[in-house]
Amino acid sequence: MFAASDLPDVIPMFPLPGALLLPRARLPLQIFEPRYLAMLDDVLKTQHRLIGMVQPRLAATAGQSELQAIGCAGRVTGFSETGDGRYMITLTGISRFRILREVSGFAPYRKADVGWDSFASDLGATEHDPGLDRAAFLKLLARYFDALSLTTDWSTLKDAQDELLINSLAMLCPFEVEDKQALLEAPTLADRRESLTALIRFALHAGDDGNEVMQ
Repeated sequence: MFAASDLPDVIPMFPLPGALLLPRARLPLQIFEPRYLAMLDDVLKTQHRLIGMVQPRLAATAGQSELQAIGCAGRVTGFSETGDGRYMITLTGISRFRILREVSGFAPYRKADVGWDSFASDLGATEHDPGLDRAAFLKLLARYFDALSLTTDWSTLKDAQDELLINSLAMLCPFEVEDKQALLEAPTLADRRESLTALIRFALHAGDDGNEVMQ
């Protein structure tokens, strides 16, 4: 487990639209672009092995996208190389961070000076959501999955711990980039569940009105 003193001041940034990572959750990724292959080679040489997952903003400056202010750092906990030179990795979420400034240098990928102070709870124990009505939440989720023709292992969801249930759905559901960012920035697990519920209800309401369900 990481302590606050273990967190570095500068980490590499991996801007990937729609790819949400949350503390203590796992995110599988496929790395194939040369700049990110170089990033991973460098990260694996460090003691912390942290990569900052962050959402790009829509606006672009000087040919590259701006980044959202808040992201989540993940530690490389799984790694394999394919025959054609791609890397298959797993990131385990450690803590959210705030970008203080981007750091220039000779690396082909982006780096940033980051602050961790606002997210000390991310390094603590697993969160619980006392206000979660699991039966009602799963009933709403079933309607949403049915509307999008999605499948899941419902027995696993019924038995999952609060944090695993809510964070996994926040990461996997096909929400817009801005909605993913809002889920990331939710202060507590209960706040994230409320935002998740609102997004699902909005998607279902859009479908009931004869519009496309949010993809």
